[in-house]
Amino acid sequence: MEIIGSAFWFLVAVGILVTFHEFGHFIVARKMGVKVLRFSVGFGRVLWSRTDRHGTEFALAAIPLGGYVKMLDEREADVPADQAQYAFNNKSLGARSAIVAAGPIFNLIFTGFAYWAMFVVGIYEFSPVLGQLDGPAAQAGFNKGERIVAIDEQPVRNWSEVMLELVPRSYQQDSVSVAVERDDGGRAVRRLLLQTEDGKALDEARILDQLGLQPWHRNPDVIVRSVVEDSPAERAGLAARDRIIAVNAVPTPSYEEFKAALQAQAKANDGALQLRVVRDGNEQSIAVKARSVQVESGEVVWQIGMYYELYTELQRYGLLESFPKSLRESWRVTTGSLTMLYHMLIGNASLKNLAGPITIAEIANVSAQNGLSDFLRFLALISLSLAIVNLLPIPVLDGGHLLYYFIEWVKGSPLSEQAQTVGLFIGLAMIIGMMGLAFYNDIARQLS
Repeated sequence: MEIIGSAFWFLVAVGILVTFHEFGHFIVARKMGVKVLRFSVGFGRVLWSRTDRHGTEFALAAIPLGGYVKMLDEREADVPADQAQYAFNNKSLGARSAIVAAGPIFNLIFTGFAYWAMFVVGIYEFSPVLGQLDGPAAQAGFNKGERIVAIDEQPVRNWSEVMLELVPRSYQQDSVSVAVERDDGGRAVRRLLLQTEDGKALDEARILDQLGLQPWHRNPDVIVRSVVEDSPAERAGLAARDRIIAVNAVPTPSYEEFKAALQAQAKANDGALQLRVVRDGNEQSIAVKARSVQVESGEVVWQIGMYYELYTELQRYGLLESFPKSLRESWRVTTGSLTMLYHMLIGNASLKNLAGPITIAEIANVSAQNGLSDFLRFLALISLSLAIVNLLPIPVLDGGHLLYYFIEWVKGSPLSEQAQTVGLFIGLAMIIGMMGLAFYNDIARQLS
């Protein structure tokens, strides 16, 4: 089922993003007076088609791994003299450039829209609260429970933003300034060395572990966030901010161990529990009588009626308020992605960061299972990646065509067909190489 889910959501994502990309080419071509012969979603055998009054065939094809827009072009087929003015190749340099650039630009527009929708729907993020510390982080003086609020004076609100700020800096800086908020509400600024304990370069895939910055939610203490009204926990006097360290003398250093101990001890003692808690720095025991509840699966579980603190925050805003936030998020992710790409090209960042369809499909499935907001964020990231990749100056990509047009603008005439053919083969070789590396990375991740 996992494979089916991954394949399904991958195809959904590809269908949405490629259709939007090709729609950009299509709508601008129409505006520029180019006749569009076909707008196809998918490749191969046509399953369904309809032709509009402009003579454009809209088609749904059998292989849903992309799409294309076919325009009238004298380089591809004979064009009647009375139709020559509608051919792509006869349009001005500016018009052709606009049509080619429209695909990536529409992907950027979709990225902003997806982030806007994500903020309107609302998304839960893990707050950048520190858990267990070791290595460089412990040596720098960080403490468990502190919250990261800025990196090099750049504000951060969650662990995703922490990663987005840390990783690019690890390629070009020896250290970074990290501002934290302490438990008592005070602030401190500490200098964190961007290297492993033995002085080696960081691996961006394991950067938090290597720096000793363990996020709280990976292995959280059992801290009560709130108790349910008229529940066993409330009647027993359990309160917010209590830290539960044992259940019937069984240590519970993490929430997973607390859940296991609660179920086992409640079952063995007919719900009678003795919780050892830390409140305001002092330990005390609280007796709780858990109640048994039958869940939808038919299983009987024991509950005391409490929510534990995971340090998650809901980011949800109004229709208008979400607009500037989506622009800021788009800009933040774009600059981070371009920085990562630059360092990959010059050899500072590992090419292992290049993900292929297997990894993307797995992420698509996980994000879809996590809800609409997570899937919207996934679509935004992939749409942005499509825009960036398509703008690379590689022949066969949109960026390669724009490079040809730039050369045409500089020299005053188009490149020769021979030069364009050589460029085409070079571009194909580069694309095949990138795809091969991405597939290799995917398989290596599966085997690791």
